[in-house]
Amino acid sequence: MGQHREAFRRCRAAGAHLPDEELKALQVGKVAEEAGEVMHALHGLKSLTTCGDAHTWSEVQNDLVGTVIAALLAMHYIDPTGARATFDEILHRRTRRGRETAAAV
Repeated sequence: MGQHREAFRRCRAAGAHLPDEELKALQVGKVAEEAGEVMHALHGLKSLTTCGDAHTWSEVQNDLVGTVIAALLAMHYIDPTGARATFDEILHRRTRRGRETAAAV
C-alpha cells in the first residue's frame, strides 16, 4: 500500500501547478483514455484496426487493469481521505443490487 501512496504523491506533485478541480478532471479523463486503449487492443484482437496492430487477450487484460488503476486514482484525486470508504460503499450497494435483481427473476 505504501508504494501506491508514493506513486500518488509523485503524480500529485507533477500537477502541483494546477488547481485541484483541473487535476480531478484530468484524472477522470485518464480513465477514458485507458478505456480507449482497451478498445484499441480489442479491435486489434479482432483484426479490426486499419494500422494492422495485432493484439492478444493478455494485452486486453493489461489495458483493463490500467483502466481500473486510473479509476482508483481518480477516486483518490476526488476524495483523498474518503476514496476507500466510498469505493467499499458503492461496491457493496452495486453487488447487493445485483444479487437482489438476480433473486427477483
